[in-house]
Amino acid sequence: MYSSSSPSIDSPAMRHAGRELLSLALMDARNHSLYLLSQYQQALGATQLRVPMLPELNPPLWELGHVGWFQEWWIGRNLQRHCGPACPPDAARLPSIVPDADRWWDSSQVPHDSRWTLDLPDLSGIRTYLLDTLELTLELLDQAADDDDALYFYRLALFHEDMHGEALVYMGQTLGLPLALQPPGPGPQREPLLIPATRWQLGSADAGGFSFDNERQQHEVAVPEFEIDAQAVNWAQFVEFVDDGGYDRAELWQPAGWQWLQEKIATEGRRGPRYVQQIGVASGAVMQTRFGKPMRMAGGQSAMHVSWWEADAWCRWAGRRLAAEVEWEVAAHTAARRGFRWGEVWEWTGTTFGAYPGFAADPYRDYSEPWFGTHKVLRGASFATRARMKNPKYRNFYRPERDDIFAGFRSCAL
Repeated sequence: MYSSSSPSIDSPAMRHAGRELLSLALMDARNHSLYLLSQYQQALGATQLRVPMLPELNPPLWELGHVGWFQEWWIGRNLQRHCGPACPPDAARLPSIVPDADRWWDSSQVPHDSRWTLDLPDLSGIRTYLLDTLELTLELLDQAADDDDALYFYRLALFHEDMHGEALVYMGQTLGLPLALQPPGPGPQREPLLIPATRWQLGSADAGGFSFDNERQQHEVAVPEFEIDAQAVNWAQFVEFVDDGGYDRAELWQPAGWQWLQEKIATEGRRGPRYVQQIGVASGAVMQTRFGKPMRMAGGQSAMHVSWWEADAWCRWAGRRLAAEVEWEVAAHTAARRGFRWGEVWEWTGTTFGAYPGFAADPYRDYSEPWFGTHKVLRGASFATRARMKNPKYRNFYRPERDDIFAGFRSCAL
């Protein structure tokens, strides 16, 4: 897997990066995207990189073209990029360097299923577009002021590309492509942690640097004492749930989750998380396909490719519950020295994704607000997440049925 030789450009401190580090990080992100493009080309052996139409996939050439388009739309073509979060969403735009760019890659206007029938450029054309848009971005960055507003869209484009880089990795998992990426092995297991009651400032402070709109505004929350797992639930713990009939007991599942499971049983014979080929009642063994290769999971490895419905059902079976996102955030900030470990899998929380008090959408209107009320919050990061994205304030969010992402969970005492 591609990794930068300079750790400073792949750390959470990039939210505060100035022009010089941002320039290096943007090049690093584009190199990573091009590396993943080469991995897809090697695995699929064709210039159009055709893949089946699935709800959780995008055509790889669309995904990569969209990355370049997003950067060009908000930076190269945006005459009011210097305004930062105050930039009008419909600010005047210059033409794209590719005449059909908006028709191809504007995710707000191009329906998901239509992306398979677009007359997209071939592999060479996509590669050229990615290089040309980066060159334009770096030229403009060199001329930009070195303040938060002027750098806002450069930081946004960097993190947007990192998100899509991870999406290409979990798409590779869905497609069974042999990507050169090794998931983490088992880690040390510690007893649950008791976290004392506190008053917590939830969200990102308005103290300079970059934050996503859904992290604002920071506000105080009273958090009672709680007990939380020191690490994500592992395979040995999840096997016990399966062995005890967890996938056959409707009382453990919310009605919508039970309906989802019945559909999966009917179509896939589902009796465990996604990609699991074997989950042993007698042996306790778990075989899960990782990037096209069946692998035996160690009992101490974090359970992965778990939907929110499965995580919630496991907690009901165990007499526990999913952590609220504020509890996760408190523990991540205050209990690291006591053994709170995160970063191997995204972790479902019990919190429905919604606005913090005082929320105001940033110019990229489609990022947060459309998903309030329908998605669940995940916290942390996965093994495929770039280190600069690993911020304990970051809120990830997906629909509860999503099990293609690198997601697991941890629990709290009732």
